[in-house]
Amino acid sequence: MLTKTITIVALAAFGSIAHAQSSVTLYGVIDTGLSYVNHDAAGSGSAKRFKYDDGVAQGTRWGLRGTEDLGAGLKTIFVLENGFNTGTGVINQGGAIFGRQAYVGLTKNGIGSLTFGRQYSFSTDVLGNQYSAGTNTVAGNYAYHINDFDQLVNSRINNAVKFSSANFSGVTFGALYGFSNQAGAFSGSAPVDGSVGSSRAYSFGLNYALGAFAIGAAYTDITFPTSEVPAFPTSIANVVAGGTGGGKDLRTFGLGTRFQFDRAAIFALYTNTRIEALAGATTALDAVDVGGRYNFTTALSGGLAYTYTRLHDAFRGHWNQFDGSLDYALSKRTDVYLLAIYQKASGRNGTQDVQAQIGSSTAFFGPSGNGTTDQVAARVGIRHKF
Repeated sequence: MLTKTITIVALAAFGSIAHAQSSVTLYGVIDTGLSYVNHDAAGSGSAKRFKYDDGVAQGTRWGLRGTEDLGAGLKTIFVLENGFNTGTGVINQGGAIFGRQAYVGLTKNGIGSLTFGRQYSFSTDVLGNQYSAGTNTVAGNYAYHINDFDQLVNSRINNAVKFSSANFSGVTFGALYGFSNQAGAFSGSAPVDGSVGSSRAYSFGLNYALGAFAIGAAYTDITFPTSEVPAFPTSIANVVAGGTGGGKDLRTFGLGTRFQFDRAAIFALYTNTRIEALAGATTALDAVDVGGRYNFTTALSGGLAYTYTRLHDAFRGHWNQFDGSLDYALSKRTDVYLLAIYQKASGRNGTQDVQAQIGSSTAFFGPSGNGTTDQVAARVGIRHKF
């Protein structure tokens, strides 16, 4: 009887130890609120617009993150992350169940991680998350550069193998390759006669952080970007393709830096993007961000930023945008915020005047419409993290 009791206790203890070595975490962000814009395309004209808007400060999402300790500093890791709209309940990212992220891999202390699946490029990991659209953001997703061409926010790569290094005295680096998965088209293929085609991508990132100072760089190249499934936004398809229905190459280089004071942080970012059409001209886009945040109290913070974007070569356009925000933390997980944005556009693409478009995605606001070159937007929102 004593032997049986000892065996049961031992098995229970072993089960507890095994359970402690593995974990699965449910997490997410719910971001919602009301927005206003003074000029939004309505037919052939322009009109004011009030709307319930979702995922502005951060994209609304839920996900599962897991680890299993394999011993000797080696772990299995995975992430499954879904994006959705709170206003309609629909799935974002083209309806993919885990369209934000879906990967599994191994991580080793002192070396880094090797992961496989749908993952962010280093343009998003390094530049977007650390220097522009992440913790230092002022206007959230309303601060998109034109159509997110430079891949700071939504650069998710299918069929990707990704290495991200451990931290070596402040230095981190990584590389990613996304396979086309099409026979006879290792470098991808263009859509033909309505076919989807296939996309190939590679990306590199390097970051250095020491104390209050950080600087990072990233490069991403995607061949036949409009062949991605879930697809790139149609606005990207239209400009990349030059009206042909597909694009040949989208490549971005960027450099960002930040400095953290006691209560304040300042940041600067530059990106250059080259867009090659299947047929016709190639165009380029330069974007510069400068801005900062200040913590008035432990709960109240504010931010100001300026963004200049220029589309040149085959297309011509200039966008100047000023962003302001106030954020009040009700708790560690819940905050309310106020955004104010002004954008002024100038230039002509052929016979058409360039128009303002805050957020640079029709998911947020449409173009200002009817040749209007400015937009003013405001938002009050609430965000909860779990």
